Amino acid sequence: MSEQSLGLIETLGLAAAVTAADAAVKSANVTLVGYEFAKGDGMTVVKLRGDVGAVKAAVAAAEMAAGRVGRVVATRVIARPAAGLTRLIDSAETVGCGRTGAQGPVPVPPQEEAPAKPVPTPPDASPSEASGAEPAPEATPETVPEAAPEPAPAAEPEPGRSPIPPPPNRRPCPIG
Repeated sequence: MSEQSLGLIETLGLAAAVTAADAAVKSANVTLVGYEFAKGDGMTVVKLRGDVGAVKAAVAAAEMAAGRVGRVVATRVIARPAAGLTRLIDSAETVGCGRTGAQGPVPVPPQEEAPAKPVPTPPDASPSEASGAEPAPEATPETVPEAAPEPAPAAEPEPGRSPIPPPPNRRPCPIG
């Protein structure tokens, strides 16, 4: 932890904290450790890690953005935090994508593929022309669906890769 600096933004309310975290991550190359609720008064602390210059820029941008939404109580950048602070920063109360506590890294649920939609069979097609499915009940003239073109088969993802790519403008959440 001594190689990276630590940035803290304390806000009054969760909306200001989310706005601060969004502005910080978008403005500089920092990692969002998470957020932690204080025990009273609705205060929330956003925790960031990164290079000293990046953390200073991110904290300044977060302070400006959160100040427009709510109240910023305090900000702090610690350039080279002591190794003993790891337990305090990565505590069990820290919620977020980079949380590692006594329980280990936060598990990320696997992404599920959406079930394939059945392609309607035209009413004049014989059962043998259907794609091996059971023949559909005959439709009345007012509910006849139009024939949709058959979708192209999906490419198999590489082993160990998610079939759905992340949005192009988002950084993946580092865990661990």
